[in-house]
Amino acid sequence: MAAALKWTPIGGLGEVGKNMMAFEYDRSILIVDTGVMFPESTMHGVDLVIPDYQWLKEKKDQIKGIVVTHGHEDHTGSVAYVVADFPNVPIYCTPLTRGLLEVKLKEAKLLERTSLNTVQTNGVVQIGPFKVEFFRMCHSIPDNVGLGITTPAGLVVHSGDFKLDQTPVDGKPSDFGKLAEFANRGVMALFSDSTNAETPGFTPSEREIEPAFEHVFRDAEGRIIVATFASLISRVQQVVNTCEIYGRKLAVAGTSMTENVKMAQRMGYLKIPDNMLVKLEDAVRMPAHDVCIMATGTQGEPGAVLGRMSTGKHPMLQVQEGDTIVMSSHPIPGNDEAIHGIINRLYQKGANVIYPPIMRVHVSGHACQEEQKMLINLVRPKYFVPIHGELRQLKAHARSAKSLGWADDKIVVVENGTPIEFKDGVARKLERIPGGYVFVDGSLVGDVGPMVIRDRDMLAREGFVLLVIRRESNGRITQQPEIITRGFVHTKESEELIDTLEKKVGEALSGIDNTGSEDKIKNIATDALNRQINLETKRRPLIVTVVA
Repeated sequence: MAAALKWTPIGGLGEVGKNMMAFEYDRSILIVDTGVMFPESTMHGVDLVIPDYQWLKEKKDQIKGIVVTHGHEDHTGSVAYVVADFPNVPIYCTPLTRGLLEVKLKEAKLLERTSLNTVQTNGVVQIGPFKVEFFRMCHSIPDNVGLGITTPAGLVVHSGDFKLDQTPVDGKPSDFGKLAEFANRGVMALFSDSTNAETPGFTPSEREIEPAFEHVFRDAEGRIIVATFASLISRVQQVVNTCEIYGRKLAVAGTSMTENVKMAQRMGYLKIPDNMLVKLEDAVRMPAHDVCIMATGTQGEPGAVLGRMSTGKHPMLQVQEGDTIVMSSHPIPGNDEAIHGIINRLYQKGANVIYPPIMRVHVSGHACQEEQKMLINLVRPKYFVPIHGELRQLKAHARSAKSLGWADDKIVVVENGTPIEFKDGVARKLERIPGGYVFVDGSLVGDVGPMVIRDRDMLAREGFVLLVIRRESNGRITQQPEIITRGFVHTKESEELIDTLEKKVGEALSGIDNTGSEDKIKNIATDALNRQINLETKRRPLIVTVVA
């Protein structure tokens, strides 16, 4: 009898981003994807959120390989951290994805610590007991693949990110023949992208944004700045094509996008006419109507090009009256507030900002309900497992499968950390593996935890109060306590309130004799200050009490 196949979602289920999963069979582990998630607005100071794969470190000798389905950040962004923790584990990916990974690993000085293996979009590779068959699935980036994974326990199919685009930019549609072949073999489980599971109908083709781009280029009298994801190579090609029609030069702003464009051009995935590409420092001196600039920052990242332009902090690019700025992306959930802030600041500086839904300058790279149903019917799995999305999206995808006739006990909805075991053709949930967010804050990885984030959130909302109590060497409190605040009230404008608070703390401490312990003094003073602040202001700032 075959051993059990265990599948564990490490990231990407119950959230949008940081996609990562592990398949285990007979003490062998295959990892699929190594993504990141953009921090939510309450994660103050956090640069990135990466998957919590601590449990894998205890099994690192069992990891046989890593497969990366495509080059977007939510599938590749944590590769440097994974390679640092699991050196010499081979990585398998398609040519463009390899190029994007090389850029990241070179920057992290980790390229020599792993083995990158190129697999074509219809390639097959044996990784331990896992026979992995790559097959093309349309997305918003070339060389995107789904996976058929065969083990002695059965065949499972992973859709990868996908949509069933009939007219993709690169002219290469999804491999329907391979999907039908899998169905004929018998698929034990289908793991399928749920990002647009709440949206009826079909996702528009990438080609449908081209008329909108032509409209923008035809009407814009000044510079055109197109912002999108650094890895969205097909969108760069569409901008190149439109620049060629309207005779504009193209410059690229942003380190990550610049490196990705160089790599994609070198590998033949980007075809840019001779003399079109110019340096950014030259573009800013050219006549405005002759220039198009591609930039990063569509998700509200303050350090990206668009964010720095909106605050006037970019060293080369300043917003000019008459600029047309195109935001070619959809907001990732949680980023809306930051994105709207950037749009408003760009308008204030005199730019004309174009973004969905004002004009169709972006279409989703993910399937909507009818395409998702089509994939389920094509593959005809025994079990259906929705992946990639918040819980509401996973549940919506499950409802679609149920509408096609799949029974409740053949649809398995889980979130990060809950494994599913497939044994003798039967699926069952296992006990959840502990885990959560791992925050990247500058050079710190995992050192900033939930308690620190809660403190930062409290500081941002309520401010900070430092209470200083002074004692003599004999233990006697020498004077009225002193209060210093930041982000709570402005001390000079609230002298009466501060004086009242200091007096109330002094009164609470007046009955303590010289033998009172430092902890006792802190507790009494902090409690008194908390009560009085709440009474006076209805607020609860972070209070730190120091006995000096």
